[in-house]
Amino acid sequence: MATLTDPKRQQTLQRARSMARLLDTSLRVPGTRLRFGIDPLLGLIPGAGDLAGLALAGSILVAAARLGAPGSTLLRMGVNVGVDALFGMIPLLGDLFDAGWRANSRNLRLIEAHLDDPDRAARQGSRWLVATALTITAVLLLLVGLVIWMGITLLRAVG
Repeated sequence: MATLTDPKRQQTLQRARSMARLLDTSLRVPGTRLRFGIDPLLGLIPGAGDLAGLALAGSILVAAARLGAPGSTLLRMGVNVGVDALFGMIPLLGDLFDAGWRANSRNLRLIEAHLDDPDRAARQGSRWLVATALTITAVLLLLVGLVIWMGITLLRAVG
């Protein structure tokens, strides 16, 4: 686990850990090992619940920035929160997704990886950004190709 010598940085990390635990793993289903946090429960409140979860998750991103996480790590954390928020908008199923995705715990691991070995975390973040950019580009090219193919097929059918 990441250790820090500066008390303010220690406090920032501890707040992020506490928030991630509260949002993702603070509750246990009785009689099981299944854990979840208040994030999926907040999502059950229409509109305001998802916004509240998003704001609380944002506090972990702010902590990462204060702890010096590089832009690539912050972007990756933002994607984790964005995926959580996007799927969380789906009634009931999104709340189940929230319980399993645990974006805040993922983000806490990214912060701790940065604190343990900043150079390695930055390299991994850069590789992740390149892989994500290539994936998005491939998907867009496939969509453009599909639209062109459909257009050509439609023109042949009409003409």
